[in-house]
Amino acid sequence: MRTQASATHHPHDDAPDTAEAFRRLATLPPGQQRDALREEIVESWLPMAERLAGRFRNRGESPEDLRQVAALGLVKAVDRYDPELGNAFESYAVPTITGEIKRHFRDHMWTLHVPRRVQDLRNRVRFASQDLSQTIPGRRPTVAEIAEHARMSEEDVLTGLEALESFTALSLDAELPGSDDGYSLSDALGSSDPALDTVIDREAVKPRLQALPERERAILYMRFFSDMTQSRIADELGISQMHVSRLISRCCTRLRDQIMRDAA
Repeated sequence: MRTQASATHHPHDDAPDTAEAFRRLATLPPGQQRDALREEIVESWLPMAERLAGRFRNRGESPEDLRQVAALGLVKAVDRYDPELGNAFESYAVPTITGEIKRHFRDHMWTLHVPRRVQDLRNRVRFASQDLSQTIPGRRPTVAEIAEHARMSEEDVLTGLEALESFTALSLDAELPGSDDGYSLSDALGSSDPALDTVIDREAVKPRLQALPERERAILYMRFFSDMTQSRIADELGISQMHVSRLISRCCTRLRDQIMRDAA
């Protein structure tokens, strides 16, 4: 098998010419001869795989682990590549290897726990997309095409696609796209409205107020809603200011005890 660069331009300077080897591999039955040719092809493309692994250095994984993952992606690319489709092996291998490395990061470095089912859906969507990329070059496969190829529902495909882009968390201090004034995600989030507590308290006390005797209800209304003093209330009702004070204290204690008992 020739290992020198072909006349066709490759983005990788050391890309071997393995077109004929792949054609032979496709015709060989399972056995020792086919395994040897397959291993030879993999070894020829290992420099490219290791170079792709180098793009992901300094991200928390050792270079050796990244090279092993890239080699695994290369083996998968060799096994799945179909020379009859007319596409260069390199155009199929690069996204396959890169995808395998990204999958490694996603499986081992999820910021949040993701259910195993969602991770499985993501993998099925990813593999289907890679396979379809050989038959529909120039565009990304649609949700319907992925669903048909992977025998999944379109809803599951959408879940898998979302998981492909969701293995890291976005900082609340991250500037929003298109923002020129430093507007961050945290600026777009709502906060607790203190008026909600007032609404809850008002709704809780309303039926209890309605159950009070008319005079006591009137006293509370004049004191807390009309902002009248106890002396003025006493003059209005013709009773002593001390009596008004005792009535207010007794009503408030009763209402509080009833509401706390209901909450418990």
